[in-house]
Amino acid sequence: MYVGTLSFDLLLGDVHSLKEKRSVVRPIVAELQRKYAVSVAEVGGHDLHRRAEIGLAAVSGDWGHLTDVLDRCERLVAARPEVELLSVRRRLHGDDD
Repeated sequence: MYVGTLSFDLLLGDVHSLKEKRSVVRPIVAELQRKYAVSVAEVGGHDLHRRAEIGLAAVSGDWGHLTDVLDRCERLVAARPEVELLSVRRRLHGDDD
């Protein structure tokens, strides 16, 4: 079994309140969950209205499938016009870890 995680550091566009922030972050989280059946949540930057950290985890029995899912998730977030992807941290763990 293989486990992969992604951590996205995002700069949000024209956002002036935490309520507006939620309206940007929630659809991204929901789309990742719906399209790729991964566990995902906002995990940092809760008190900052223009920054967000989204954490994602996926489990698979196949290494290739896991990296493909993580690649697709990263591309989805990077393609969102309302956010700027500042950084992505990826970690992969296998049975021998």
